[in-house]
Amino acid sequence: MTRHPSVAARPRTRRSMNPWKAVTYAVLVVGVVVWLLPFVWMLLGSVKTPGEVLQRPPTWWPHHFTLENFRTWLTELNFGQFFTNSMVVALVTVLGNILFCSMVGYALAKLEFRGKKILFGLVMVTLMVPGIVTFIPLFVIVSKLGLVNSYLALILPFLTQPIGVFLMRQFMSAIPDPLLEAARIDGAGELRIFFRIVLPLCGPPIATLGILTFLSSWNNFLWPLVAAQSEKMYTLPVALSLYSTGENATNYGLLLAGSVLIITPIVLLFVFLQRHFVQGIATTGLK
Repeated sequence: MTRHPSVAARPRTRRSMNPWKAVTYAVLVVGVVVWLLPFVWMLLGSVKTPGEVLQRPPTWWPHHFTLENFRTWLTELNFGQFFTNSMVVALVTVLGNILFCSMVGYALAKLEFRGKKILFGLVMVTLMVPGIVTFIPLFVIVSKLGLVNSYLALILPFLTQPIGVFLMRQFMSAIPDPLLEAARIDGAGELRIFFRIVLPLCGPPIATLGILTFLSSWNNFLWPLVAAQSEKMYTLPVALSLYSTGENATNYGLLLAGSVLIITPIVLLFVFLQRHFVQGIATTGLK
């Protein structure tokens, strides 16, 4: 089979990039670089000696590479206990939010009962209330219950968040009603419908809620600082603040190394769940 001469002689043309698209890419690249610079500085500073961290003018690449800051965290300080406390609090808080926020979201989205709109309005109002406003009342309640300096004190106040209820309610509103009605006709109760039909369809919002809740709980500093009153209950942010800051000076190398250890689980979590996270944000509110 021979090719037509006109086809064979036709030159290949390269598609030129739209100038506006090129500008957009350039702006995005600059934004990413600016966003990454503090993290690069933190990572490189964590392997510098104390003198080099404070050196003026500052240096990017460490002249004397050292892992002493990480060794101090992992051997001299009770890092294992701090990490365990943070992980237990974060995981239980995530599971609680996924369960309870999903239940409330399902009720607000698919069940009919008196005061439903008022209840959803209250959820929306609480979204606008700063957390610091409820800080003292929460501590008084926890103290009266005798839960100070325990896991329950660190977990119970955050088992359900209004943003989680809103997120799950918005996604569940898009689930077809005939699907649930068919299950009810077959004799399925609401709990069975919720666990066997609704939850399996809510992978993206559950991943989104899990990431947001884990991030919030893992980085929570002020509440654990007050509620955890002994070293055995310290979480990583509290330990980072107390042990890297002395009476007269701050050990910036130890501070940067601790920051690297703290953000590593968050980065790994986002990398593994980023597809579900993006999908959950994109679909929230669609109905």
